[in-house]
Amino acid sequence: MTNKEIQLELLAPAGDLEKFKTAVLYGADAVYFGGEMFSLRAGAGNLSTDEIKEALEFAHAHNAKGYMTMNIYAHNEDIEPLRAYISKIKDLPIDAFIVSDPGVIALIREQIPEAEIHLSTQANTTNYVTANFWASNGVKRIVAAREMSLKELNEMSKMLPEGTDIEAFVHGAMCISYSGRCLLSNFMAGRDANKGACTHPCRWKYSLVEEQRPGEYYPVEEDDRGSYIMNSRDLCMIDKIPDLVEAGVSSFKIEGRMKSMFYVATVVSAYRAAIDEYLADPDGYSFNPKHFEELCKASHREFTNGFYYNKPTDEDQNYITSDYTRDYSFIGLVGTHDESTGLTNVEQRNKFSVGDTVEIFGPRTPYYEEIITEMYNEEGEAIVSAPHPQQKLKIRFKRVPKEGFIMRKRKEV
Repeated sequence: MTNKEIQLELLAPAGDLEKFKTAVLYGADAVYFGGEMFSLRAGAGNLSTDEIKEALEFAHAHNAKGYMTMNIYAHNEDIEPLRAYISKIKDLPIDAFIVSDPGVIALIREQIPEAEIHLSTQANTTNYVTANFWASNGVKRIVAAREMSLKELNEMSKMLPEGTDIEAFVHGAMCISYSGRCLLSNFMAGRDANKGACTHPCRWKYSLVEEQRPGEYYPVEEDDRGSYIMNSRDLCMIDKIPDLVEAGVSSFKIEGRMKSMFYVATVVSAYRAAIDEYLADPDGYSFNPKHFEELCKASHREFTNGFYYNKPTDEDQNYITSDYTRDYSFIGLVGTHDESTGLTNVEQRNKFSVGDTVEIFGPRTPYYEEIITEMYNEEGEAIVSAPHPQQKLKIRFKRVPKEGFIMRKRKEV
């Protein structure tokens, strides 16, 4: 198999315009984002109409694509606002719409007949008959349900008509409910997961209370490790690229529109490097564990392969905590360099100090270390630490980083 025969897309999340541009710069072939309405991540920043226009121009200038999520399950009261919103954005050069509700697909086609439709994972496509139904109705891409195995994906890919793609999640949080269609948040907190307002009650810690013994809490647990009974580990398939390709997956999707810019840059960069190495020599490819080490510098839970190889067991749950592992801090975003002074502008994101050893990395650029020896505030005064959020700094570097590069620091134990 040669790399000319393989077409792979790395698809990254973006919760706002800054994250969108970061995903593109760090190697995403396409970025999915939400608009101001009708996206399943109401808590993300999401993009205004003007921001969508700017984002798409940026993506297209960098040979990338932008996919708009419109994957809520609409109620009657949503129809007319949705129709009005589609009218508002219909002339934007959106490359595809990610949709789950057939009615929403009809509303999009009503005003944008040529729109490319990708069927959201929320639609729970788990077999080739359903996939072919959607393909026969003009859907260009099936976003597979997270519950599908690689064997099932391979069978589906062989049964789909030519020109219909399969997209599958390769990294990020796993939903305890069936491909994200969850009623728990709505029932417990009055916030509808299927309209973008999930409170993630699957990550909460639960105990048992007997009716006649109020106030007496008994742990819900299989053993003495804890009681996070619905707390799945995060999906990670960075070391399984050949298996995904063999299964017929052509778009590798990273979860995380609620995640930080640092997360997007770190995860996209690691997957980009791994995919590029695979495409350079598919037959002789061997996974480089350094890419996994890089991946782990972003916040994460323990990892799992999800449903791809077998049904998940207790080994795919974390019974101890729902907290993330955060071994590194995003401490600064590199700005412009002043040749006359030899100083580089940096926007602080978390505290760091003179004497700290920091890591610096950028798009398609491996990280390297620097020791902070000289730092100044906006007034040009020498300072020994930068404790203020988004503080404007000037730093002297031995190796001058490019604008847009990211600074991070390992947390002290």
